[in-house]
Amino acid sequence: MFQPNMFESHHHLLEMGNKTPENDMDLIRDDDYESKSGTDNMEAASGDDQDPNDRPKKKRYHRHTQHQIQEMESFFKECPHPDDKQRKELGRRLGLEPLQVKFWFQNKRTQMKSQHERHENTQLRNENEKLRAENIRYKEALGNATCPNCGGPAAIGEMSFDEQHLRIENARLREEIDRISGIAAKYVGKPMLSYPQLSSGASRSLDLGVGSFGANTGLSGEIFGASDLLRSVSGPSDADKPIIIELAVAAMEELIRMAQTGEPLWVQNTDGLGEVLSEDEYVRTFPRGIGPKPLGLKSEASRESAVVIMNHINLVEILMDTNQWSSVFSSIVSRAMTLEVLSTGVAGNYNGALQVMTAEFQVPSPLVPTREIYFVRYCKQHGDGTWAVVDVSLDNLRPATISKCRRRPSGCLIQELPNGYSKVTWVEHVEVDDRAVHNIYKPLVNSGLAFGARRWVAILDRQCERLASLMASNISAGDVGVISSPKGRKSMLKLAERMVMSFCTGVGASTAHTWTTLSGSGADDVRVMTRKSMDDPGRPPGIVLSAATSFWLPVPPKRVFDFLRNENSRNEWDILSNGGLVQEMAHIANGRDPGNSVSLLRVNSANSSQSNMLILQESCSDATGSYVIYAPVDIIAMNVVLSGGDPDYVALLPSGFAILPDGANDQTGGISEVGSLLTVAFQILVDSVPTAKLSLGSVATVNSLIKCTVERIKGAVLNDAA
Repeated sequence: MFQPNMFESHHHLLEMGNKTPENDMDLIRDDDYESKSGTDNMEAASGDDQDPNDRPKKKRYHRHTQHQIQEMESFFKECPHPDDKQRKELGRRLGLEPLQVKFWFQNKRTQMKSQHERHENTQLRNENEKLRAENIRYKEALGNATCPNCGGPAAIGEMSFDEQHLRIENARLREEIDRISGIAAKYVGKPMLSYPQLSSGASRSLDLGVGSFGANTGLSGEIFGASDLLRSVSGPSDADKPIIIELAVAAMEELIRMAQTGEPLWVQNTDGLGEVLSEDEYVRTFPRGIGPKPLGLKSEASRESAVVIMNHINLVEILMDTNQWSSVFSSIVSRAMTLEVLSTGVAGNYNGALQVMTAEFQVPSPLVPTREIYFVRYCKQHGDGTWAVVDVSLDNLRPATISKCRRRPSGCLIQELPNGYSKVTWVEHVEVDDRAVHNIYKPLVNSGLAFGARRWVAILDRQCERLASLMASNISAGDVGVISSPKGRKSMLKLAERMVMSFCTGVGASTAHTWTTLSGSGADDVRVMTRKSMDDPGRPPGIVLSAATSFWLPVPPKRVFDFLRNENSRNEWDILSNGGLVQEMAHIANGRDPGNSVSLLRVNSANSSQSNMLILQESCSDATGSYVIYAPVDIIAMNVVLSGGDPDYVALLPSGFAILPDGANDQTGGISEVGSLLTVAFQILVDSVPTAKLSLGSVATVNSLIKCTVERIKGAVLNDAA
């Protein structure tokens, strides 16, 4: 029978306040108040020898109103342990004493605890009944079986191999969930309760509607500045944390099988190049997970392997440290943040580490919308020298938010190899609304080179070579020029790394920016944005105007890359060099590809009245894209860097080029080497006073500069091609 919580009247509480202090009330057990509250030990003093006039008056009880109960229930979901200030505020709003609110929450916590215990007991009883029934079935099978040779009783095992394997697997998964829950409980602050397991098509899975980007292929920048989902995301609630742990454990199992299984899960493409995920086989193999594909989203799945020059421990550290991860993958990760660490791992490493994160993935062009992900990242060691790091989206925990991209279990399997090398197998599996991608970039996105596993692995391979070059203690034979010491070499490489990161974060369609289109709706229109630079030693102070444009060229990416990185052809497109002779003063090779290098260039002005200019340049290339990024540098500051000084105080405003394959298929079914997608991006200081107003003249000048540069590049590379 339902027993409502009863409280004494406000008058009686005031009357008894001097007899029973609140700290004594704190010591009274919860169950004393399941049917009433406010009683005290003074009642025991009543007896026959007591004056009838002194006896306590008959207590009046009352039920809470429906409104009061609803409000407290709602508050309990968010905060089951309110503090004194919260109890007073809630009591003031509902017309209750803080003590009444306190007792109600005590009772509610006791009630919830009992419910969880009953639910757990029911689960254990059901499991016990199943095991008992299976035991009886196996005994019957054992009793009825006969040996085919002698006709006597057969000595068969209690269960088939498959059943035994499943039992072992389930026990291992249950043990891992318990272990991670125990670790996470230390960081949550209280023990994890037992929650029902997620099942296929669970109520938390959400049918997401059609995206609102629309089919506007012009992509005016206001779209990207309209809503920044990453800034509105907060950490998970305590109630969600056990669900997150189960999702992470299941995602890890899925990633391992996706990385190691061949056909029929992965089948060869019809052209014989690459693999394609069989969606039907995927659904059969992994019936659980994050639910069915939402309406309006399309699936993208890819897998890629490579051997990289970095040991497995360092790779794991890069993936689990948000800052390092963002730095290494700066050309694809425009923003990333760790919202909460549920587990830091055990035994001094990342084994068992679990963290809730947000990230934004990009293509270096304003014409491709970024992909915002809210996910959990889980790291686990699988035997000696083998690690796995998996991500899986948590959008089902944000039912009020419509996501345009969600990440099914994706990540990488890392295997230790001799001599400091590692084999990396990367799996990317997402569901995305990509209708807002501009038409000239759609083939690239559909090919998987924009966001797929091949791009992640290619960037990792190139960055591992770069980091190996950075850590080298000797000056390579490929290094020439004015660098005289390993310290100077390292400082110059670090300065170039910051320059590349600055360029990459400012060239894409991140929702942290608002691009404004200067004209029409064509692909090659110039898009601009302004930023105020203040108190940043790495940037010159003032108003910075960024401008970018993207367009297609009927020229192979390698030819465009070689033309733009070559200092001898620089005066053909660089208006600011003003026709001067460009000389390479220093060169640092940082990869197998001869195009992967950092250079210090000096522009000897053709006009004797103008001073010479120094330019820091980094060029890098892999199978999925190439970059040529440069920035003018102060001569005095650069001399400090070359002597091994701190590069963080050198002011940079990087400009440059991102050269991508156009993604079109050639006649053999592979990626065409005919066309390139080129993004040209400039950053220019238009006023050295941060509070100054931006003039239309400055915008017009930058617009003219970038359009003139584009025309020069088109003329030069098309003439060479002819």
